[in-house]
Amino acid sequence: MSIAVFASGDGSNFEVLVEKSRRQGWPEPVTLMLTDRPKAQVLERAKRLGVTAVVFNPSDYETKAAYEQAILSVLGEFGIRRILLAGYMRIVGPVLLEAYRWRILNIHPSLLPAFQGKDALEQALNYGVRWTGVTVHWVDEGIDTGPIIEQKPVLVEPGETVESLRRKVQFVEHNLYPAVVRKWLTGKILPPDGRESGRH
Repeated sequence: MSIAVFASGDGSNFEVLVEKSRRQGWPEPVTLMLTDRPKAQVLERAKRLGVTAVVFNPSDYETKAAYEQAILSVLGEFGIRRILLAGYMRIVGPVLLEAYRWRILNIHPSLLPAFQGKDALEQALNYGVRWTGVTVHWVDEGIDTGPIIEQKPVLVEPGETVESLRRKVQFVEHNLYPAVVRKWLTGKILPPDGRESGRH
């Protein structure tokens, strides 16, 4: 049994998850990286780290269900038991949710339920908050609406820019996400239904 990371962009969280999983000897390793963008920078990271990468371009499929069914087939081939979303910019649909109910985590750059969806850092700056942060949560049918597992605050300082805030938020993400996953793998965090993640 192993873990797949879904990413759409740069992939810094993916790289940290892989490195910490190896260094800490996670009982379920990260063996697969999946992206929906053929030119995503995360593909270079996967190659460098020696993690199998697969690209599923949604435009190649007639429906979202067909797209997710194709993904499901590959996840089965690789014996994937858990999914970690790390900058994956698509809403997870019913096909994946049904197969992996309470076995998908996401990390979001805000203190949910504040600033859900895209451009969370920009939303925080435009709103003028003094604090934002990072949330790791279970994935459900909504956009960043699943039950919260852990959060860490990040101070928004006067004169903060999107880039400066992003650097601070990413530093927190790179520590929080692997720590939460490790707790999940060792049974210290249980899904909302109270059961250990079963075999797929």
